[in-house]
Amino acid sequence: MKTIMSYDLMETVRNTNEWMGASARAMASYPIWGLTPHPMFKVMSAWGRVTERSFARMVIKPDWGIVSIAADDGRDHLVEVETVMDKPFGSLIHFNVHGREPMARRVLLVAPMSGHYATLLRSTVTSLLPDADVWITDWHNARDIPVSAGKFDIEDYTLYLVDFMKELGPDINVIAVCQPAPIALVATAYLAEEEPAAQPRTLTLIGGPIDPDAAATEVTDFGRRVTMGQLEQMVIQRVGFKYKGAGRLVYPGLMQLASFISMNMDKHTQAFQEKIWNEASGEATVLDKHYRFYDEYLAVMDMTAEFYLSTVDRIFKGLEIAENRFEINGKRVDIGKITSVAVKTVEGEKDDISAPGQCVAALDLCTGVPDAMKNNHLEPDAGHYGIFAGSHWRNNIRPLVLDFIDEYADGGEQTSPKAKAATVTPIRKKPKATKATA
Repeated sequence: MKTIMSYDLMETVRNTNEWMGASARAMASYPIWGLTPHPMFKVMSAWGRVTERSFARMVIKPDWGIVSIAADDGRDHLVEVETVMDKPFGSLIHFNVHGREPMARRVLLVAPMSGHYATLLRSTVTSLLPDADVWITDWHNARDIPVSAGKFDIEDYTLYLVDFMKELGPDINVIAVCQPAPIALVATAYLAEEEPAAQPRTLTLIGGPIDPDAAATEVTDFGRRVTMGQLEQMVIQRVGFKYKGAGRLVYPGLMQLASFISMNMDKHTQAFQEKIWNEASGEATVLDKHYRFYDEYLAVMDMTAEFYLSTVDRIFKGLEIAENRFEINGKRVDIGKITSVAVKTVEGEKDDISAPGQCVAALDLCTGVPDAMKNNHLEPDAGHYGIFAGSHWRNNIRPLVLDFIDEYADGGEQTSPKAKAATVTPIRKKPKATKATA
């Protein structure tokens, strides 16, 4: 009951701030204040609008908002989000581009489950859709999953990825972004032992903590300082009464958001101050850069307590994947069993979450993969977000990843048992990427 009350108290604080923003906006917008044109009323109204919207976004799941894409035939093709496999804690969804032939490049994006929804990768999906068929993992908000659905820890997460890869077939190219990178590596190793024919063709790991000890960051330092008992006492709560998952132990998204913001408090404070001033000056719009970023950034989801705690304990503290000791249901998964999957790692030079060195450690663990099938890219001047979104991703990293996928394509033939019997669009080789200024 104690942790349920804490969860509901946190939701009450959020709801109160949203109400205060709405009240300030309404009160400062009364026409009567036009008789006393004091700038205070404009600032108050602007503060209210920004505050109300910001706190409301925290409990809203964003929409994908990908309506159509342009194709080589000169037409805009409608995009429909389809659920391919639906499981209690996550779904596999496909971005079906209507009227387009199946593409030779087939990509599975493994989205992080670290507090944000999969829509955090919206720009990544949008950039890949013109040149590939794209699937993505869509993790569910733990607060909306009844306790009767059971547990979901790091081993369950790994087996979900295994099922998704098997569903899509061996011609899939997996791209894991941030948190799931080590788990995607283990899932591929699991398939290498249990069902080799179902392994993906390529595996691209972007900014993930394969070996957290390879380079210290604030995230890894925190994991070292705090014991598991302290962590459980500080951050684990039970879902409150207003949600379907009432009583489920979770790491709340609001708490994760507070952690994210605290890492760059000055930057976020300045961004909101500038936004309020722009609103008060009449220079802002509802679709400006601030809202486009923060509508996504502030939308957070809860993680199951067992997933969060097992991730910290086994990946960050126990270094089970870094030392190739990870087990599923008591059986060790040997990363060295991967022999036929090409592996690429991508890191950002200024990544303060998964610092350079953490992700490239995967290449040393893949002892069974020939050196010629291993590749690493360190993106100069790129932070964590920039290596999968923004100009660094679009101009430099994305072309390299597509080239990597093309290099190991088997002539563009659809080998998946679920692929349609149709003519495949030939792979168009991209020119090698050149360094571009962001």
